[in-house]
Amino acid sequence: MKFIKSLSLYILLLFVPVFFTSCFSKYRTTAREVRRHYANKEVKPTVKCIENDTICVQVATVGADTLPMLLLIHGAPGAWWGYMNLLDDPDLQKRFHIVSVDRLGYGKSRWKKQRHVTSIEMHARSLLPVLKLNKSKEKVIVLGRSYGAPIAAHLTVLASEEVKQLIMVAPVIDPDRERFYWFSKWGNNRLVQLFLPREFNAATAEKYSHAAELRRMVPIWQNLTVPTTVIQGGNDWIADPANIEFAKKHIPSTQAQYIFLPKAGHMITHSHKDMIKEMILKSSMYVDRNITVDFASGR
Repeated sequence: MKFIKSLSLYILLLFVPVFFTSCFSKYRTTAREVRRHYANKEVKPTVKCIENDTICVQVATVGADTLPMLLLIHGAPGAWWGYMNLLDDPDLQKRFHIVSVDRLGYGKSRWKKQRHVTSIEMHARSLLPVLKLNKSKEKVIVLGRSYGAPIAAHLTVLASEEVKQLIMVAPVIDPDRERFYWFSKWGNNRLVQLFLPREFNAATAEKYSHAAELRRMVPIWQNLTVPTTVIQGGNDWIADPANIEFAKKHIPSTQAQYIFLPKAGHMITHSHKDMIKEMILKSSMYVDRNITVDFASGR
């Protein structure tokens, strides 16, 4: 009986990593695929590392650094190339210095003293040196999606004098709305982690700390006073649609708008790219009151 149980566990531990890798492969882009994507493109991002004694933050940039900066922060798992559709947009390239980052624990970015960084504040502080890449006379537009949204918000609070606008897309910000799935416990298994990609393990570490980190952040929201846009999909299976209600309750900015897309899922920066693009290009157009926008068509 013990032999059968041991064999079953062994088979399961072999199966689970394969399942994770294959199941989530559509959400991953390999370095080879990125090279193939840019092989024949006239405009290619410059990829470099901003490094000091403590951290290394890899960034991919497009456009002159004298243009206003558009800073893009990915979720979990993720990487700078998750925003390739925005990096490749010719209209945005002409108007912005687009900077897409690898957060600590993803790509080549890392905190040299710790394997995984789960602190939202630490992630935000690690991006402060990235803002120094802004050589324009205008403030930065910060866009964060999913798990990157609260980091974008915290960064905005830390550097409010340098940020013009915050855009949070499909944000995971409500500590009481953190979703766990049947596979979450297997991703937290040390043996299974040996077979999983680095970014999956980083995402799992964040997953198990995220609710607590979001509770620590609750007092921070009251300091978010820059123009802020929150975009949420009604069919989002990762970020509970009720996260937009948390945003309405806790964001004090008088220049805030809330956009609800009933038919949209989680990947709004792809499914509604044109809407995001138009919003960025018209970033200076705000009104001094809270606005809630409900796009009934979901498009």
